[in-house]
Amino acid sequence: MAKTATAARTSKIERYNRMGYVFVAPFVVVFLIFNVYPVLRTLYLSFTNVKLVGTKGSIVWFDNYVRVLTDKFFWNALLNTVKIWGVNIVLQLGLAFLLMMVFSDVKYKMRGLHIFRIVYYLPNLIAATSVAFLFATLLDWRYGTFNQIIYNIYHLFGKSYTPVNWIGDPATAGVTVAVIQSWMWFGNSFIMLMAGVQGISRDYFEAAAIDGAGRWTVFGKITLPLIRPILLYVAITSLIGGLQMFDLPFLMINKTNSAYNSVQTVVMYLYKFGFETGTTQTGYASAVAYVIFLIILTVSVVQLKVFNRKED
Repeated sequence: MAKTATAARTSKIERYNRMGYVFVAPFVVVFLIFNVYPVLRTLYLSFTNVKLVGTKGSIVWFDNYVRVLTDKFFWNALLNTVKIWGVNIVLQLGLAFLLMMVFSDVKYKMRGLHIFRIVYYLPNLIAATSVAFLFATLLDWRYGTFNQIIYNIYHLFGKSYTPVNWIGDPATAGVTVAVIQSWMWFGNSFIMLMAGVQGISRDYFEAAAIDGAGRWTVFGKITLPLIRPILLYVAITSLIGGLQMFDLPFLMINKTNSAYNSVQTVVMYLYKFGFETGTTQTGYASAVAYVIFLIILTVSVVQLKVFNRKED
């Protein structure tokens, strides 16, 4: 009788455990359809000469990858991306670090951190299309507010001012896009870094202040080593986001603009062959996508190794 009751309980528990698969199944199905399948399908297409999705093509093996690696326009687009990302990451992390040092300094005892968090994070919540339209209007070289303000300042001191074509001049377009990107994302980096700082015991900072340690000493000996995991996360996610840059340069600078070739990113290059009418080459675009993935993966692994080595 006892054995029968035990078997019944075991059977009930097994049925109960199997119900977990029912709840997990919807996520697994959606994940396989919308995540795994597109990745594998893109990998397959990268080895073909398919022009349009749905049309027939033949296997060309690694010809598309050879074409990508020998295409000077791809490397020019990658160089543009690195330049814009480089300026962006310096400004973004520099401002985030500065704010983090100010708000974490026990000598300043800054209050209202939650309000500043909201204010700094707000640009991140604005849609990229709205940001692109806003700054395209503000930076218009003829009627833009930015040039008008600078003109009035120059005029106030009796100086002449020639309007700058911020997004139409190849010399300034890339830097302009990078600065706007920094404005959009520095709040996110600041919040991440502050979260790491707030996880550090205040005893360290108070003890350092009592011992007379300077701000840079506290930052270099206490703050920076203890927020290294957060810093690694911010660095890798910033790299991934930077190499996938598309929306702002694509929306702000069209093909007829003389600055287009100086701000064309690798994802814009991918978009040209993947989705634009007249230049669509799905197989080649798929190969470009995987080359970008491999570049991001390689640099991310290098970053991880560098950070781990410093920690050791």
